[in-house]
This record gives sequence, structure tokens and C-alpha cells, in this order.
Amino acid sequence: MEKQRVVFVHGGGSFGAAAWPRQHGMALKYDALFLRRHGFDPVVEPVEPSVAADVAIILAALESDGNPGGHLVAHSQGAIPAMLVAVDHPELVRSLVLVEPACLSLTAELPATMAYRALMEPLFEARHRLGDEEYLQEFRRRTASAAAGPVSNEDPHRVARRLRLQAPPWDAPLHIVPGVPTLVLTGGWEPLYEEIAGYLRETGALHRVAAGGHRPHDSPEGDRIIRSFIAEAGRVPQPGYGHPA
Repeated sequence: MEKQRVVFVHGGGSFGAAAWPRQHGMALKYDALFLRRHGFDPVVEPVEPSVAADVAIILAALESDGNPGGHLVAHSQGAIPAMLVAVDHPELVRSLVLVEPACLSLTAELPATMAYRALMEPLFEARHRLGDEEYLQEFRRRTASAAAGPVSNEDPHRVARRLRLQAPPWDAPLHIVPGVPTLVLTGGWEPLYEEIAGYLRETGALHRVAAGGHRPHDSPEGDRIIRSFIAEAGRVPQPGYGHPA
């Protein structure tokens, strides 16, 4: 019996397998692919992000090895291209897990999203005039993003430059939700992500909370929730899954 594929899409910090330390062991049971989004490279200089390029990377992973489809797990800004893939290609997505999804375009008129945009938009508009370190310090001052994540050996100057190049999440071309089994996992710490989770819950998603701030998937409970959801979704036949319309 072939292993079901699970494709992991990182957020704005660590990338590849380094972004998913708790989920490494899933490779024993699944065909686990830990992606690297466009512009995230340990050697090449960071470049402007591209949602279209990220979508292409995810599709290539889901369609590889002649056995199309799988489960998608995405964190923060990685949730945007993951959701776009699920919207346009539901036959390839057996289930969708969104961890603290930065899908602000869906909740643009809700209060927490509007407050976040009012706080951050002036900084995003000035990002091409600021130095990398200056932008990083101001970004952290305005958000709670200084919380610890996985240890990274990457050059901190490269990390700062990549952050400065990121596009505002409210500009994402995402305005509808996919019709696939969806789990939203949040850390219960930030009204913005709880607001997005609430919107997705009202459109049919399952919402769960685990401690861990912006990285609840690093906690034992968050990891258990993700694994249980994927295991359950993997047991349920999905009409049309694996068969392009």
C-alpha cells in the first residue's frame, strides 16, 4: 500500500524541514514533503515573493511521482498559496491544515484585521525605503513576532532582508474558501488569527486551539491535533479526490 502524501508549506521564517521540527516523524508513515517557497534559499539572495510561484511549487509537489494528490499543511503566509491550490484543484487536496493562517484578504472588513492593517500598512509602504535591520526592528516592535521559533543557522541579515521583501498579506488574491476537509489550528494568543479562524469555522472548517503562540504546531498537543486530523481524513474516501475534473 502506497503512503499518502503530506505536503508542508512553511510561513515567513524557517523553511523546508526546519520549519516543522515536530512533524519530521510523519515521514515514517507518510510521503512527507517539506517545501521551500519562492525566495527562500540558504544561498541565493532573497527576492520579492510570488504567490503564483508558490502555487506552482505546491502543485508540483502534489502531482509528483505519478500519484497525484495528498494532504496540505500550511503555516502563516504559506496558507495563502495552499488555500489557492485547494480552491482551484480540490481533486488534489485530500485535506487542508492551516496553522495560524495569515489569510487577511478573507477578513478584510472585520475589526481585528482592520486594526492590524492600520498598524502595519505604513510600515509595509515604507519597506523599500528602510534598511533590512531597521525594518526588522520596527516590524518586531509593532507585532509579537519576536517569539522564539525553531533554531536557524541562516545568516540573520538574510532573514531580515527576506522579511522586508514580503508583500502585505491583505493584498493576497484569495477571496473564497475551498470545499475540502479543513482544520484551522491557532495558538489562542492573537485576536487577528482567532478572527480568521472564526471566519473559516463559519464556512465549514474545524477549529482547534493549542498553546504555542504563533507556532502551535511545535507543541505536543498541536502536533497531536494535526496528526489525528490527517489520519482521520486519510481514512475517509473523498469523492473526486485524485481525479481531475
